[in-house]
Amino acid sequence: MILSTKVVEQSVNRTDRARFVKELVMVDGPAPLAMVRKRSYSARGETGGTLGPVLLIHGYGQNRYAWHLPLRSLSGFLARMGYDVFNLDLRGHGRSAHLGASRPSTTADYVREDVPAAVAKIQLICGLRPVFLIGHSLGGLISYAAAPALGSAVAGIVAIGSPYHFTQGLRSMERLGNLVHLLESRVEALRGDLAMDHRLFGELVRNFRMFVDSPLYPLPFRGYDPSNVEPDVLAQHMALAMDAGSIRVARQMFREARSRRGRTDVPGGIEGFGEAFERMHDTPLLVIAGSKDDLAAPEGVKTAYDRSQARDKTYRCVPAGHIDLLVGHEAPLTTWAILEAWLGQRVPERRGALDQPLRPTG
Repeated sequence: MILSTKVVEQSVNRTDRARFVKELVMVDGPAPLAMVRKRSYSARGETGGTLGPVLLIHGYGQNRYAWHLPLRSLSGFLARMGYDVFNLDLRGHGRSAHLGASRPSTTADYVREDVPAAVAKIQLICGLRPVFLIGHSLGGLISYAAAPALGSAVAGIVAIGSPYHFTQGLRSMERLGNLVHLLESRVEALRGDLAMDHRLFGELVRNFRMFVDSPLYPLPFRGYDPSNVEPDVLAQHMALAMDAGSIRVARQMFREARSRRGRTDVPGGIEGFGEAFERMHDTPLLVIAGSKDDLAAPEGVKTAYDRSQARDKTYRCVPAGHIDLLVGHEAPLTTWAILEAWLGQRVPERRGALDQPLRPTG
């Protein structure tokens, strides 16, 4: 169901602006989900034809704004490039939470229910065209896990800053995982399903960034490279994109990392999906890591590329932290450019598609 449609002018990158057709789409399923659909709006006042649909899947403790800030918008960039962009709020996050979708009982709910329901809705709207799954952080892991069951409905998988081996290469995260394991049997809150509100960290960064960026900051991870995010862009991300994360999901992620022996299924408590993803031969794969990422080290991110048996697979590592992989001031020249070139080489309809107007969709 399309709840609303309007034409908006938004920033792609600061003063670089464009006009888009923006729709709010409700996904019917086991949990009600919300997606924001965005397409280019031509100078003639007609909705431009698209190169194909993409589904953006945010990470842990975030929401759809991870892909779209008022000053810098990867979703706007892809829409202007000609893609039909669907920006999903997973259950318990953003507009989906407002629709009544509670936090997941397990992380596999995202895999078995949320992503398949979103892809089915996209194909209903777009005429069964295969969908590119593009995930950041946990969103990339969810994409890995969901893709095998979706088969030909998936045109390709893109994972950005997604630690296939969670905590690998990050001693501080391993220690945090050990602490969670130690406390799990002693602290009742860690055995429940309370929310871990990342908006509190967002407020800390917004109001005390000088402290967070300084050597006095006590934690070994910030989630961004201070040299790669302008203050106003980071403030927008912290105010809009940070969301509540399930303690149950975090506990699953650390437990999976701790119990790993040699090889692993997709981390994050999504058990039993890893081998199926690794055996996907015909689905193109792009893996992007940040060399300064203190939440998903390149060693852990690249493992998905190394284990994948895809005939068409690509790995890139760019100088960025976790958040600025998407919205850093260098992101348009690194992550965005890599993504656009990779997608463009894998869309058969690319030539001439933008000159064809879309049919109305409900």
